[in-house]
Amino acid sequence: MSLPDPGWKLPNLRVSRDGGWYDDDVEVTHPGVLANLQGNLRRDAQGYFIQTRVRIPVVVEDVPWIVTRLERRGEALSVLLNDDTREEIDPVTLRVGAGDVPYCTVKDGEFEARFSRAAAFQLLALADYDETTGRGTLRLGRREISLERAS
Repeated sequence: MSLPDPGWKLPNLRVSRDGGWYDDDVEVTHPGVLANLQGNLRRDAQGYFIQTRVRIPVVVEDVPWIVTRLERRGEALSVLLNDDTREEIDPVTLRVGAGDVPYCTVKDGEFEARFSRAAAFQLLALADYDETTGRGTLRLGRREISLERAS
């Protein structure tokens, strides 16, 4: 494996809290470049990165994926992510984080995604909520999934 030109420096990649990609402070907006970055994002014990001829670290402010839409399909939940991919999620991976923001596991369990405000309201519309306990219950067929606020 050859090393890059000595005058070359690693990109300073960052994924913002709202799912935007940045190189230094310049937002990456080109659809092809963005798709390449999103499609090649990996994670290991050292953090997020993109592997090319060299390992390029990626700073992720919260999580790399945003759920932009949630739909109930029978007894399943389908989400649309900010990379325009759609997938079914396992409802048991749902959790409610700080600020009452829902999260779930996506991309074959490799990553977490944060719900956008619109998707959070779509989730809440499917759940029964008990104001006194702060607990929500999502019912999908015979399954009941507890949606509890983070403590």
